Amino acid sequence: MAGKPLNEILLEQLKDGIAQFELVSSPVSPISSTKFNRFSSPLIGDSSHRFFARIGPPLGGVSPAMKKLEHYSVQKVTGDGRCLFRALVKGMAINKGIGLSPREERDDADELRMAVKEVICESDKERRQYEEALVAITVEESLKRYCQRIERSDFWGGESELLVLSKLCCQPIIVYIPEHEHGKGGWGTGFIPIAEYGAEFGKASRKGRSRNAVRLLYSGKNHYDLLV
Repeated sequence: MAGKPLNEILLEQLKDGIAQFELVSSPVSPISSTKFNRFSSPLIGDSSHRFFARIGPPLGGVSPAMKKLEHYSVQKVTGDGRCLFRALVKGMAINKGIGLSPREERDDADELRMAVKEVICESDKERRQYEEALVAITVEESLKRYCQRIERSDFWGGESELLVLSKLCCQPIIVYIPEHEHGKGGWGTGFIPIAEYGAEFGKASRKGRSRNAVRLLYSGKNHYDLLV
């Protein structure tokens, strides 16, 4: 029996979290002419500053679903548009043994949102240090439009903001989904890691001790809670 077409295999890998997109600064061979799981496509129209996407190698060689399921307690976060920022400040505070009042949590969440705005929207020099986040933003909308939206307190954060904040706060962040929301179905009560940011800050170095990761739970309803 003939095997599955390569493009079908790649789509399954992306869906299951086995593979991920990578950004490269020069074109790569099209999928039809290489044995690697890659394709090329310009992400930005400006030919003077173009990026290309490719499908990278398998993540660890196995699907996250095949890894040991992790079990944590869920701390609910207010769903007022700040949920990602709220979950992150709450997680960082817990790691430091600090408790936050509802007002402190809200104000700290807004500070994180505005820190992203300052880096991405107000400083050309700073912005260049967060190129991956900038590309992710401008694939969806213009930078001008993004900078208008992030002013709002109900701005929904996502991957672009995690790319910035993990580096800005030197904070490892791991995002999970509920086991029962995994593409292969099931009704388990565990959690599956789907993305990791700032992993380098979770390792001990000469500059200081490693930092504990903040674990965020992403649900299919575009909401973030905290795992502890």
